[in-house]
Amino acid sequence: MSDGALDGEIRDGRHVMAVRVYYEDTDFTGIVYHANFLRFMERGRTNYLRLLGADQRALFQEAERQAPGFAFVVRSMTLEFLRPARMDDVLEITTEPVEVKGASVTLAQHVTRDGEVLVEAHVRVAFVSGGRARPIPKPLRLAMKADQEAAGSSSGPGATGSSQS
Repeated sequence: MSDGALDGEIRDGRHVMAVRVYYEDTDFTGIVYHANFLRFMERGRTNYLRLLGADQRALFQEAERQAPGFAFVVRSMTLEFLRPARMDDVLEITTEPVEVKGASVTLAQHVTRDGEVLVEAHVRVAFVSGGRARPIPKPLRLAMKADQEAAGSSSGPGATGSSQS
């Protein structure tokens, strides 16, 4: 199996990734433990950036030159738990940029099962280098804004129409 199948894919400005629910993801009632949705969404954000970097290798190299040892760290997160997930469910984790600012990006994330939204989240991540927030290098910011514009042009479970900062 290729890494790409594990990482999901970016389409229409959104990163989409499938996750199967295993026994270890559930609590004693057989429902996904709420904190595990955070892990699923973290994988979605990580793979979004991985694929963005794979598609834009030169872009990430330039970001590394401008901000050595850079990382994106979660600054804030709001969550709405709408429906439960259970063992053996196949969930789709969707990640899309909503707002790209100087040193942060707000992402909308949705966890769905067969098109039904189970969890919605807005996550603000800060761009950090040398232990401090730094402006996102322009090439990287432009790539994310291109994804933001592509995502904003369509509708569905991933289109929120609102942003939080």
